Amino acid sequence: MIRPTTPGGPDADGVGTLPCVSLTTDYGLADGFVAACHGVLARLAPTARVIDVTHLVPPADVRRGAAVLAQTVPYLPWGVHVAVVDPGVGTERRGIALATPGGLLVGPDNGLLVPAAEALGGVTDAVELTNPDWLGPVVFRTFHGRDVFAPVAARLALGAPLAEAGPAVDPGTLVRLPEPVVRAEPGGLSAEVLTVDHFGNVQLAAPGALLDGLPSRVLVNGHEAVHGRTFGDAPPGALVVHVDSAGHVAVAVNTARAADTLRATPGDVLTITTPRPGDLAVDAPTQRTKAPERGP
Repeated sequence: MIRPTTPGGPDADGVGTLPCVSLTTDYGLADGFVAACHGVLARLAPTARVIDVTHLVPPADVRRGAAVLAQTVPYLPWGVHVAVVDPGVGTERRGIALATPGGLLVGPDNGLLVPAAEALGGVTDAVELTNPDWLGPVVFRTFHGRDVFAPVAARLALGAPLAEAGPAVDPGTLVRLPEPVVRAEPGGLSAEVLTVDHFGNVQLAAPGALLDGLPSRVLVNGHEAVHGRTFGDAPPGALVVHVDSAGHVAVAVNTARAADTLRATPGDVLTITTPRPGDLAVDAPTQRTKAPERGP
């Protein structure tokens, strides 16, 4: 086995593992962009294990890419996490690599990497990717994923020192995304839609704790919803407000798409409120039926 030389590389029992590189992009699957990045990694670091997080981030949606990355990297092996959602590719924006207690991150300095870095324990070191010996033989302005980020990730995965990739960057100068809207209010909350997933579930930027104390039925932008723990706590076709697997407030529809019901897209602000008398179709507590017990 290869014993990584980067801090944190060995497993908890001290046994080294194969280096790991993850890829998160908005490249899609119809072209050869993802394969080209895989090819660079395979040529430069053939022993690296590559994990594809997703290549279906909506084009240029940096906030969505940042959310997916931050919510995924804590569950990946220690390694180098490459993320490319980069509408400013080829401009003066910096290419960067970040060190954290939980791994390394490589990508554009446009806010994409910082939430993931915080999820991995915070930035301990940062560099700008300027060493020409670490880059591809030719760097095209429109494909830094292949020509800059993949070659750098390959070298880091094999244990090359971060400092050799380029000059140090003050972590305080890193680009950060604007803080999303989150407001705790009497009897409820207002929060920005952070993501909409493949199933149409609407994830809000609010932490799940803001649902504490809300009743079993609530209103989401005026729509009746069950305040439950999982999708099946609401009847088929009904809205349910719950805490999702990332610990955020989320709105779903049992067997359907909440995003369609609410006409919600990332960046919208949804309001969850405690209903007043007369707000609900039936002003009686939601009753859950228990299946009859079956004898032998």
